[in-house]
Amino acid sequence: MYTYEQLTSSERQVWDAYPAGHLVDFRTGGAQDAPDNGEDWGVERTIRATVVATLLLGGNPGQPRNVPALRLAGARISGALDLSEAEIGHGMWFEGCWFEQDLNLFGAETRTIEITDSRLAGLTLTMARVAGRVVLRRTVLNGRLSLMNARLSGELKLRDAVVSHPGDWAVFAGGLVMEAGLFCRGTTVHGGIRLPGAQLPGGLHMEQAQLHHPDGVALLADQAVVSSMALSQGFTAEGTVSLRGTQITDQLTLDGATLRARGTALDCARMQAGIFVFTPAEPPSGQVDLQNAQAVTVHDRESSWPETVRLQGFTYGSFHESGDVHAVSVERRLAWIRRQPNYAAQPYEQLAAWYRVIGHDDDARRVLLAKQRQRRGTLALPSRLWGHLIDATVGYGYRPWLAGVWLAALVLLGTTIFAAHTPRPTQPGQVPPFNPFVYTLDLLIPIGGLGQRTSWYWMGGATAWLSYALIAAGWILTTAVLAGITRTLSRN
Repeated sequence: MYTYEQLTSSERQVWDAYPAGHLVDFRTGGAQDAPDNGEDWGVERTIRATVVATLLLGGNPGQPRNVPALRLAGARISGALDLSEAEIGHGMWFEGCWFEQDLNLFGAETRTIEITDSRLAGLTLTMARVAGRVVLRRTVLNGRLSLMNARLSGELKLRDAVVSHPGDWAVFAGGLVMEAGLFCRGTTVHGGIRLPGAQLPGGLHMEQAQLHHPDGVALLADQAVVSSMALSQGFTAEGTVSLRGTQITDQLTLDGATLRARGTALDCARMQAGIFVFTPAEPPSGQVDLQNAQAVTVHDRESSWPETVRLQGFTYGSFHESGDVHAVSVERRLAWIRRQPNYAAQPYEQLAAWYRVIGHDDDARRVLLAKQRQRRGTLALPSRLWGHLIDATVGYGYRPWLAGVWLAALVLLGTTIFAAHTPRPTQPGQVPPFNPFVYTLDLLIPIGGLGQRTSWYWMGGATAWLSYALIAAGWILTTAVLAGITRTLSRN
């Protein structure tokens, strides 16, 4: 506790202004006012951190009719401003100030904190309760911003700020609970932002933010509950953006974003989102993980996706591109699925289900046929050969008309060749006349008969071998048709 006589002239100005919440401005209007020069400011604009703490803890309450507040501009705060576990009933505003050490509000109960155009070594709000907003505007934080398990009734704004803690978490805010939004527009962060389990009903807004943590995770918001998330309009992340298990009730947008990472650029495994807008400025340099994620609607572009996209378990209600639900061709969607590094049936089944919902049954069958063709590459050689046969004859049951084409071709071949040669009757004078067309059909039909195959025979030669080949082809074609029908009905 200080007596008035123990204060310097500059400190007395602050002491006298605090009870009525008046601004004390030490700026001179020259270039020297830049906060980067704060270390060189003299005693005429230096305030000891212990004096600031004394005021905020009720050292000069003033008259009951006044509302105290700390409002400082152009001041040098010397020493450590330690307000941990304190109960502060009034707000604090700093503009153009230079802090020698951290501002520590660990476990404190306080009101609005606004720091503009200032420089400080770090800001700790771990376990704090803030009945108001926290604002860092055009402020440089050469240390960590810690908000772990903090509770804010207002918004958290980092507007055009710079937070630097290279090689580690620059913003450490796991378990942060807010009643408003978190805004990091235009902010540059050297180090990662950590928000696991955060509750942000006002959303996470990071338009034009620049995150630099290339050897690790640039943004981690796993298991967070967010109304909306805007990583867009020039948002850049050097390092992984991790949203594993995040619940986004409205929209996640990466429109115009840039994602660069050595491994996974965007990890959305088990994420739940209403609208997922994935239209970055360029394809991410690392893979995108959407395994077991859910989205009601997906907006994307053909050029949005990187080479590897993990899609196993990803479910969605609809796709949109260029504002038209029908604009995306099935070939382009299949190319998207093939970005999945290993064969998985679910992405094909999900895409086929969407095509059925919008009434594109033909496209759904094409998707399921593509699924079977990719699956074939994972089978043993005998199964692959059988798969090729089923594909060529009936398109795995999704193109049954192929069987008719094969049948017509074989009938034409047999009729043409048998018309130029006459076989021998099995019982001369007692068999029906030879008909090359009916005879060919009789060879191709494995069950039953038309009376021609049992009435005529060949002594040998090429025609005899052709008849044997047609019999075998009939059995193979029939077996393939039955296998294809079975596969279609079982939707295997």
